[in-house]
Amino acid sequence: MKKVFAVMSIVGLLTFANFNGVMAQDATTTEATEQVAATDEAAATTEAVAETAEEAAPAAAEETTKSFHQVLKEKYIQGGAGWMTPVLLCLIFGMALVIERILYLNMATTNVKKLLGGIEDNVKNGNYEGAKELCRNTRGPVASIFYQGLDRMDQGLENVEKAVTSYGGVQMARLENNLTWIGLFIALAPSFGFLGTVVGMVQAFDDIEVAGDISPTVVAGGMKVALLTTIFGLIVAIILQIFYNYILTKIESLVDQMEDGSISFMDILVKYHK
Repeated sequence: MKKVFAVMSIVGLLTFANFNGVMAQDATTTEATEQVAATDEAAATTEAVAETAEEAAPAAAEETTKSFHQVLKEKYIQGGAGWMTPVLLCLIFGMALVIERILYLNMATTNVKKLLGGIEDNVKNGNYEGAKELCRNTRGPVASIFYQGLDRMDQGLENVEKAVTSYGGVQMARLENNLTWIGLFIALAPSFGFLGTVVGMVQAFDDIEVAGDISPTVVAGGMKVALLTTIFGLIVAIILQIFYNYILTKIESLVDQMEDGSISFMDILVKYHK
């Protein structure tokens, strides 16, 4: 009987040990499976995040790398070609006139002291033809005024002075040529901008009326498009105004040269005239 109990005890112990081993193995397997699943889920999440980052990166890079011309083009289209084109034409024509005036005024600049020195040397020796030739070969309104005076030396100093004064007024008018048109474009650019803004606001209110309620999206979009024309118009006016003031300053400088040079020129003729 004792042997039977011993055998049964050994069999029970072996069975219990085997059952514990199977349970432990199942737990280990379940834990490993859960770890693998968690790892796979983390990997999938990482891949998804990476893919999202890769998709978002080009868009962000594209937004970041937009050039000034691309942004300007987009704003131009948003403002409406019908209202932005007149503003652009004001800038083009205004800048064309500005460049023409700047080139003309730079070419009209003369070294008055050097010219007066050459004229004095020729007049002192009685060589009026040499003085006239010097004026012909020198560009600028000052040299032209001096030439007109020298050309009338045979008529007396009084007529020379009248010729210098009269021709000085002609040269001043030439210096101020096209300034009126530049001023016109300075005034037109913001005027077209304001007109486009008013029309855009009317269109925005029409959209609100059609929608039946005041939607922030409708109002904001319409107002943004309307105000773009004013912004561009003011920018064009500011640019042209800066160059306009520069041209005025240049003209004033040349006029001062003409007046001072004319006084010195008459003093030379009075001094050496026989």
